Amino acid sequence: MDYAEIVHLVNTDPVAQILLESPVAMRLGYVGLDGHPRTVPVAYLWNGEAFQFASPTTAYKVRAIAAHPQVSFSVDTYSAEVRRKVAAQLGPTVSDYTPVVMLVRGTASIEVHPGVPDVHVKASWRMFADKSLAPGWEQQKRAHTTDMAVITIKPTHVTLCDFVTRFPPPVEINAPAHNPAHGGSGGTPVPVT
Repeated sequence: MDYAEIVHLVNTDPVAQILLESPVAMRLGYVGLDGHPRTVPVAYLWNGEAFQFASPTTAYKVRAIAAHPQVSFSVDTYSAEVRRKVAAQLGPTVSDYTPVVMLVRGTASIEVHPGVPDVHVKASWRMFADKSLAPGWEQQKRAHTTDMAVITIKPTHVTLCDFVTRFPPPVEINAPAHNPAHGGSGGTPVPVT
């Protein structure tokens, strides 16, 4: 898919929309300054064209993403409420324990904003289960923050998995890597050089 098709998918697909509305953090994957992978949960928003989140300018992930802008993340949940919403749109899932997943790869850019950017406030408010706590949090955040980095991730690849209409890759794709009958290692670890 090209960028326009990805944007259309995220803006119109019912599973993507349900995940974007749910209070589920993105599990951001990036390459650290030492060359090793990292994963961290982040409150985020979709602005209709890209995924965004904000972080203190001194955060390690900001420096690492500036050095290595290729990132990936998942937004996934096993929430019964989310699965009910998906079932209402698409039909029942294969089983009650299947996750609803959006996997994304993209290129990140960083801009420093004074104070607390709206994207940070809106993303954080979405995560509060008890919304009555959000105003106090926001007041404290604004009182102690001089600037923040806004990270914008332009998606280059999106995969949705709902276990109703879209499943993980077919066994034929995974079988060669895991099944000796298909030339795979059958679970034997691959030697690392």
